[in-house]
Amino acid sequence: MTQEKLFEEIKNAVLNMDVKEGARFAKLSIELNVNPNLTIEKGFVCGIQIVGELWEKGEFFIPEIIQAAEVVHSGIQILKSSIVKETLNPIGKVVIGTAEGDIHDIGKSLVATMLESAGFEIFDLGADVRIRKFIRKAKETSADIICISALLTTTMLSQKELINELIKNKIRDSFKIMVGGAPVTQDWAQEIGADGYAPNAMEAIKIAKKLLLK
Repeated sequence: MTQEKLFEEIKNAVLNMDVKEGARFAKLSIELNVNPNLTIEKGFVCGIQIVGELWEKGEFFIPEIIQAAEVVHSGIQILKSSIVKETLNPIGKVVIGTAEGDIHDIGKSLVATMLESAGFEIFDLGADVRIRKFIRKAKETSADIICISALLTTTMLSQKELINELIKNKIRDSFKIMVGGAPVTQDWAQEIGADGYAPNAMEAIKIAKKLLLK
């Protein structure tokens, strides 16, 4: 099988939301000694970009996006085993998690997967994460961006608390802050002094890349 054919099959697996096929071709890529970074870029990332375009056209919806993102996530995890860390050049480092008191995880996980597929190094803290854990991990990893999600109006205040805590510790300028979640709006992001707001996973990639340029 040629590399071009391999990449095409991977893109099809993403579009068909077929985790097993995505994993099979990721393993085949390793067996064929194809550069894993190239497989991710030309296969999985290209596939999820097409999914994003279909979503913008109204042809794909959130359930399809989540399933397609799972194919990408699964494939990347398999390929990571054959990537020498020194050869990885992430475009940025992101610490991400859902605010304390909030156990909703699907939306945050989708954003994390999409950012990873776009070339970011991701440190996913999961759900119900305390403010100090966000800050500790960001300092520990020299993160560029902290993403904090809130799916409940009662946990939105944690986004503001995170920014206030960074200001209190005089390290606010060390990190870009992105906020998101069902009740979160652009007005709220501006009110609390966040650097970016993303209403969905596709937009999160665009915003994160823009923040790196500032």
